[in-house]
Amino acid sequence: MSIFIDENTKVVVQGIGSQGTFHAKRNQDYGTKVVAGVHPKKGGTTWEGLDVPVFGTVEEAVTETGANTSMVMVPAPFTKDAILEAHAAGVQTIVAITEGVPVHDMTEVYDTVVRRGGARLLGPNCPGLISPGKSNVGIIPADIPTAGNVGLVSRSGTLTYQIMHELAQAGIGISTCVGIGGDPVIGTQFLDVIQAFASDPDTHAIAFVGEIGGAEEQLAGKWIRDNIPDTPVVGYIAGFEAPEGKQMGHAGAIVKEGGEGGESAAEKKEILESYGIAVAMNPSEAAQLMIDRLGR
Repeated sequence: MSIFIDENTKVVVQGIGSQGTFHAKRNQDYGTKVVAGVHPKKGGTTWEGLDVPVFGTVEEAVTETGANTSMVMVPAPFTKDAILEAHAAGVQTIVAITEGVPVHDMTEVYDTVVRRGGARLLGPNCPGLISPGKSNVGIIPADIPTAGNVGLVSRSGTLTYQIMHELAQAGIGISTCVGIGGDPVIGTQFLDVIQAFASDPDTHAIAFVGEIGGAEEQLAGKWIRDNIPDTPVVGYIAGFEAPEGKQMGHAGAIVKEGGEGGESAAEKKEILESYGIAVAMNPSEAAQLMIDRLGR
C-alpha cells in the first residue's frame, strides 16, 4: 500500500505554465494519471504535450474526469484562491508546490480547507509526494527512490532526495515519501503523516527530516514513543549551525531569539533521543542509521 496517493490517483493541475507543464509531464511519464489541466482562459482546449483536456474551472475538471487530487502550481498571489477552488470542487488531496504564499492567506486556507473542511493539503512550498511505482505528484525526481517499506516525511526537498538516494544504494526502498513544506503555516504536519504511516501495513519503518524552529518534530516524537515504540524510526534535523534569529532557507526555519527552548537542532535532537528516536546530524548519517536498524 501507500498513503495519500496510489495507482488510482487522478490529478488535475492548476497552473499549466512552463513549470506546471514540465513537472506534470514528468509525473505523467512516470505513470501518474494526470487527467486534466485548469486555466480560466483556455477551457475547451487540449493541453499541448500531455494530450489531456484543459478546463476553465476545477469543478468542470472534477465533473468530467473524476479528478481527486490537485497539483497547485499557480503564482503565489493566486495560490489561496486556487486551493479554495479545488476544495470547493470536492478535491480531497491538494498538493501546493508554490512558494512565497503569504502567511495571512494560508491561515484562511488552513481554517477552511483543513480544520473545517477535512481535506488533505500538502504545502505550500513543498516538493509533493511519491509512492514509487504507483504515482508521483509534485517535483520529486522519480528516478531516485525505489519501492519498499520505509515511509519518509520531510520539511525539506533536497535533503530528502539525498537520503532516498543513499537508501536506494543500500537496497532500501520507500513506501511513500511526503514533503510537507517548510512554511510557518502548512496544511499537513509531521504527526499527520506519521500517523498515516503507522496505519499503513506496508510501511515498516519511518524516517523524518525536520528543521530548526517550531515543535512539530517533538510532538511527533512523543506520539511515536507512546504509540509505536517498536517501529524503527530515524530523524534528521537540519540546521545544527544555525544562529538564533536568522531564517535558514524555509520561512519556518528560524530559532527565535529568547525563545523558551526546543527550537534549535541540538535541542530537538536531545528531546527526540529522550523519546528513543535515533537522530542524525547529516543526511548520510540518517541513511546509515536506517540501514543499521533494518539490518542491511
